[in-house]
Amino acid sequence: MRAYDLILKKRNGGALSTEEIQAFVRAAAAGQIGDEQVAALMMAIWYRGMDARETADLTLAMARSGDQVDLSAIPGIKVDKHSTGGVGDKTTLVLAPLVASAGVPVAKLSGRGLGHTGGTIDKLESIPGFRTQLSLEAFIDQVRRIGLAVAGQTANLVPADKKLYAIRDVTATVDSVPLIAASVMSKKIAGGADAIVLDVKTGSGAFMTDPNQARQLARMMVDIGRRLGRRTVALITDMDQPLGRAVGNALEVREAIATLRGEGPDDLRELCLVLGAEMVALTGALGGDREACRRLLEGNLRSGAALEKFRQLVAAQGGDPGVALNPDLLPRAPVVIDLPSRRAGYVRRINALEVGLTAMSLGAGRATQDDVIDPAVGVVLAVKVGDRVEVGQPLVEIHARSASAADAAALRLEAAFEIGPEPPGTRPLILDRIAAGGEQPSAAVEPARTLASGEEQPLIDAAWRAAEAAHAPYSNYAVGCAVRCADGRLFLGANVENASYGLTCCAERVALFKAVTEGARDIVHVAVAARGAMPFPCGACRQVLAELAPRARVIITDGRRVERRTVADLLPDRFVMDTPS
Repeated sequence: MRAYDLILKKRNGGALSTEEIQAFVRAAAAGQIGDEQVAALMMAIWYRGMDARETADLTLAMARSGDQVDLSAIPGIKVDKHSTGGVGDKTTLVLAPLVASAGVPVAKLSGRGLGHTGGTIDKLESIPGFRTQLSLEAFIDQVRRIGLAVAGQTANLVPADKKLYAIRDVTATVDSVPLIAASVMSKKIAGGADAIVLDVKTGSGAFMTDPNQARQLARMMVDIGRRLGRRTVALITDMDQPLGRAVGNALEVREAIATLRGEGPDDLRELCLVLGAEMVALTGALGGDREACRRLLEGNLRSGAALEKFRQLVAAQGGDPGVALNPDLLPRAPVVIDLPSRRAGYVRRINALEVGLTAMSLGAGRATQDDVIDPAVGVVLAVKVGDRVEVGQPLVEIHARSASAADAAALRLEAAFEIGPEPPGTRPLILDRIAAGGEQPSAAVEPARTLASGEEQPLIDAAWRAAEAAHAPYSNYAVGCAVRCADGRLFLGANVENASYGLTCCAERVALFKAVTEGARDIVHVAVAARGAMPFPCGACRQVLAELAPRARVIITDGRRVERRTVADLLPDRFVMDTPS
């Protein structure tokens, strides 16, 4: 097929077929299509968009254009996290060891910073001796040994995305939501994760300044994950001011260590706990209960287990593990000055973009891929939005290579702070949560709360959480099931559909089979939840219930009402196979 025909089809509003998208990506990655035709198709997509199926097809085609990481040698469910980028976003430095300390394997491939947003790899490389380039074998072996590795992406990971992005960057098509979604998710899919937590930033320091556009991107990425068989959750989070206080590579590592020691800024700690709880819950740990997962992570911060895992990470990748206890071993800038406030009042706004650009001008970021990072420089906020300041009180601490650079940064930063006589309105850190079942799935449970007993409701809640992991691209009917055993153990399942319809497995069977393979035999409660029609078990599931959970009480809800059945009610005459005596 000709590239011309694909450009014409998309320009006229048509949907590209799976085969057309695959052929285009293969040819573009191989250099068999001229840049001008690639640019034309990118512009046509920018104007006409792509539907959900097209976007998922583009994601998968790009993921398959180069190396695909196989993490199957690592036991357990592997969860990845991605942030769309912001100012002072050092969450991976805290999250990776925090989640690994909970027994969840973290095999994370990260990138370098460009522009006003920092890169995890640059931050880690500010630790003396830290190696970010690992062979795939060493990467996997390290995760198997200590449960954690954070390394740079291989040169051949999603080469099609590199090709397309380079052209989008010079043709004003970077801000196409389907193209952004496919770019992000192709790297996550190629990275081999089983489940993905997305941190979609919105605000002055984010790529997506409009919250509605951020939600659109989040929904699209969650849908891609669902279509490609990955458990995916997205949080929309605030980036209208820098996250935490430090902006700059070694400065952010220092702040991450403080957070792992229980001493970091409140907003950074809170975001890491929320994201971390999502990551742990997606593995099914603690029955997928996000609050229970959060309590586990809070305990690991208090006990020092998370900080110890960070120390192990640094030591395993050649860095000086002493930085975990003595952050003064990190690089320090020779010039440090304060920017004092010229007026008294309340901090009403901090322009995150301007703070990020100022840090970049000091040498903490790159204007081009070839720029060299200075790990020591940056800024540290002395105040946050809502704080009261007096005349002469420091607004920010500037870390620079020279006095002239510090003075120039001070001039820029002064304009980034808005101070007024009245305190500003509050803006939440977490603006939204989007999962496969829709935004804020827990809200769908609310109508059933008055209908369920205190014993039943936690089980129903668990079934709703399970439904978030459903793979139902054909019916779009997500079902979750929670199975409780007499000993209190909880097992979750969601429906998994297949194009060969007979291979589809219902949520009830997934949960029951999981329970049995874990040695459970005394199943006492089963909850099934889905939006829309009441999710009464099918005939096959009723037979499985009759054999594996004959004494169980079955609770069924669509979010508006609850029905209760015994297994005998559901299948009064089950099939019995006679066996020879």
